[in-house]
Amino acid sequence: MSAEIRRGDRRFTEREPGRLTRHAFSFGSHYDPDRLAFGPLVCHDDHLLGAGRGFAEHPHSALDIVTWVVSGEVRHVDGLGNEVVLGAGACGVLHAGSGVRHSELAGDGAARFVQTWLTADDATSPAYAHHTPQLAAGAGLVRLAGAADRAGERPGGDGLPLTVAGAAYDIARLDAGETLTLPAGPRVHAFVATGALLRSSLAEPLQAGDAFALVDEAEHEVTAAVPTDLLVWSFA
Repeated sequence: MSAEIRRGDRRFTEREPGRLTRHAFSFGSHYDPDRLAFGPLVCHDDHLLGAGRGFAEHPHSALDIVTWVVSGEVRHVDGLGNEVVLGAGACGVLHAGSGVRHSELAGDGAARFVQTWLTADDATSPAYAHHTPQLAAGAGLVRLAGAADRAGERPGGDGLPLTVAGAAYDIARLDAGETLTLPAGPRVHAFVATGALLRSSLAEPLQAGDAFALVDEAEHEVTAAVPTDLLVWSFA
């Protein structure tokens, strides 16, 4: 059992013209043997893009790539024929499978998005899906994406499909003073995308960019200090 607090200012920072990226795990020239992955989660990046900036076409394989747009617009184009503009509050899942190329660029203004990569359980045919969930304070955890069970069902709502067994991705939109119960499980990663959390039994206050990494922990309650969006990965 462990409860680790990962501060945003301890992330690896990468700067390019028109782009600022903060990596939670080892990436490229940034290497830390203690920050290689969290279960199947091998990348958790916080990207800030200038207008029209981002990532030109490049390849991926054997990953589930999940994008949550915090602000602005991100244009996704891939080799499967998809051309989609994801606005703030939209989620996209690219199953890279046996191999696919894609690009991600900000629209006419600045954009911020959080992107996570999971090591896929298999390399099936590539696929892409996206949606914009209905969010409201007080709704608790809302499913963004999840793996199907053996019966083909995805418990917890209409989330996008993942190929990683036991993986689930949720968001909670909290009002100031609202309390949320983080799920128990083998691995839970809770990221403060916007806002801040009050001091809790787990830690001193957390601000945007900070995260909890929980291993074999029981349920924990957290409370928003201000309006807050919390992105929660859980792995069974």
